[in-house]
Amino acid sequence: MTRQKSKSLGKDQGNKKELIIGSLIATFIAITPYLFTLWESVPTDQVWDTFLFTYDSVYYESAQVMVWTLLGKLIPLLLLLIWMFTCRHWWYHAIIVPIAMYIYQIITLLNDDLQFAEENQILYLLPVMAIIIPSIYLLRARMFNKINEANKTLEELEEEFKISGKGFWGKFSDYF
Repeated sequence: MTRQKSKSLGKDQGNKKELIIGSLIATFIAITPYLFTLWESVPTDQVWDTFLFTYDSVYYESAQVMVWTLLGKLIPLLLLLIWMFTCRHWWYHAIIVPIAMYIYQIITLLNDDLQFAEENQILYLLPVMAIIIPSIYLLRARMFNKINEANKTLEELEEEFKISGKGFWGKFSDYF
């Protein structure tokens, strides 16, 4: 087999992999309204006993209310994660701020002894925002410096700053 054919086979396998991953992501996004209605199958009792686990909803006094609240935060979090890992614009790091907010809300939601679920949330988000906001501002300033120095349009610069060629795991490894 020639080198040309092996490259085209590798490219076809990469396209198939991207098509499968893209189809899975699109299917997940399409079924999120159904996933959100899963709370209706949870009993309204305080104790939810299944063959896998037993959950006692001390704070909400209803397992159904707790699951409804959890899904109301978990579904947008998952959609934001998909958006962040598939976004190719230079500003995609800004999506980390609402992701951090939803993660904090889910952690406080699962803490049954908590009296007020979202009282000091901004204090926990300050370190995340202190890193993300200045880095986005610096990237924006760098972009506008290039506009002033060159005869490029904003769209051309955005194309230059786009992250391309990285898959889901490539972007995931950038964060950890």
